[in-house]
Amino acid sequence: MTFHTIIHRTLGGAVAALAMSTMAGAADYSFNLQSFLPAQATIPSKIIDVWADNVEQASGGRIEINRYAAMQLGGKPPELIDQVLDGVIDMTWNVVGYTPGRYPSTEVFELPFLVNDAGPASAAFWKMLEADIAEREFGNLKVLGGWVHGPGVIHANKAVTVPSDFNGMKIRGASRQVNAMLKELGATPVGMPVPAVPEALSKGVIDGTTIPWEVTKALKVPELVEHHTEFTGPMLYTVTFVLVMNKDKFAALPADLQAVIEDNSGLEFSIFAGTTQQAYDTPGRDVAVNRGNSIVTLDVAQSAVWAEAAQPVYGAWIEEMKGRGLDGQAMIDQATALMNAN
Repeated sequence: MTFHTIIHRTLGGAVAALAMSTMAGAADYSFNLQSFLPAQATIPSKIIDVWADNVEQASGGRIEINRYAAMQLGGKPPELIDQVLDGVIDMTWNVVGYTPGRYPSTEVFELPFLVNDAGPASAAFWKMLEADIAEREFGNLKVLGGWVHGPGVIHANKAVTVPSDFNGMKIRGASRQVNAMLKELGATPVGMPVPAVPEALSKGVIDGTTIPWEVTKALKVPELVEHHTEFTGPMLYTVTFVLVMNKDKFAALPADLQAVIEDNSGLEFSIFAGTTQQAYDTPGRDVAVNRGNSIVTLDVAQSAVWAEAAQPVYGAWIEEMKGRGLDGQAMIDQATALMNAN
């Protein structure tokens, strides 16, 4: 019989709750991690909880990570990075594009039809973060992981098979480069964090959205639209995610606990996050299949038409990076080489 069982059977639920609360407060260091999706969504439940549980266990209970999903501590998704910077919260994972333009080098992985698989892309993203992006653009944060999701998919209230089908449609995008792509393809891009998508679809604020299958289940997107468009070959797009911690809070930890966090973060965690998120595309897609929604999978030739139409996004991004003193083409070449090497 376990300790908790004895408590419940002899002292009652109220005392049990008090005992458990006391135990939970026994950690030497307690951190708050806030994020924007509901707790049952893939990233909080299958990625962040796994990471946090591993850190807590490896620390021998000296570290406690309290998780707050769906912005329970207040604020809006685009504010999460600043909440960490300001010490309002200790940790977050977030879509980098929700802070548009602040971390420009990360956008290389958001360029259209560049990424083939979330695993190699997440490995490449972490390696580029570790090499120089984190120090150059995230210097006031402790970056613990960086990854991308699986294939971006179009979910809309009418069939979309060629770029001209986008004409007159308002389509949600997650980042500057996704919105630039949507505009190039003929849509009217509407930027918004993903939690706002269901209401925007239901009220007709948008005619469709670009998101991976993985998150459609939590947002009930297959119930709000009936048409979905997939691509063959390189992905329509991906967006980047980072797991970050307040740098001062990390620095205040003793060296052995810093090592615990770092040992559970970095390259292996980033690959795990990207591949896990991509793996959960299938259950999300199955919801649409089971509802009898229309799913069009464009073949290689059809997908190439879209890729060609989106090409001007590359030139515009490279030129913008040049204005920031960055070599955009070199970053594209580096990202491509790293992805091909993995």
